[in-house]
Amino acid sequence: MGKIVFYEGRNYQGRHWECSSDCMDTYRYFNGCNSIRVSGGYWVAYQKPHYMGYQYILGPGDYPDYHSWMGFNNCIRSCQMFPPYRGSYRMRLYNRPDMMGHMMEFMDDCPNVYERFHYRDIYSCNVMEGYWIFYEHPNYRGRQYFLRPGEYRSCGDWGCFNPMVGSFRRMRTSM
Repeated sequence: MGKIVFYEGRNYQGRHWECSSDCMDTYRYFNGCNSIRVSGGYWVAYQKPHYMGYQYILGPGDYPDYHSWMGFNNCIRSCQMFPPYRGSYRMRLYNRPDMMGHMMEFMDDCPNVYERFHYRDIYSCNVMEGYWIFYEHPNYRGRQYFLRPGEYRSCGDWGCFNPMVGSFRRMRTSM
């Protein structure tokens, strides 16, 4: 099964807390998070309680400081594990809210949305198969947004206030 360990200090120092299931609020377990070890499963860590705020997608491995998971600070206040997925991937992107406007369907990773879609702003999407990660900038950089199968009628539905998506990739979870 999955396990994630949060450490208050960099390089796995100081007080720590082990987690093996979803947690809506980590505040009672640690004050700040400066390093993480994921020994099993795939996780989304959130900056705020109740799965809100910046999202950080973490696979098995060591993250010695918050920069190593592309963190903006040492604040992690909730986390969710997501199950392994071995199926196919399919998603439709739209340049308008409510699945309107120009649509393009994808089944693979895209390092530069503008080059493929000719739009920088993605206002809605329909994830039909698989788990996906949106990135704020091209080449998988910047803020991350985790998307499960379902309809996202506005960018706020995936936790974003700005519709700009620079790149995206399939979240492959072979276990």
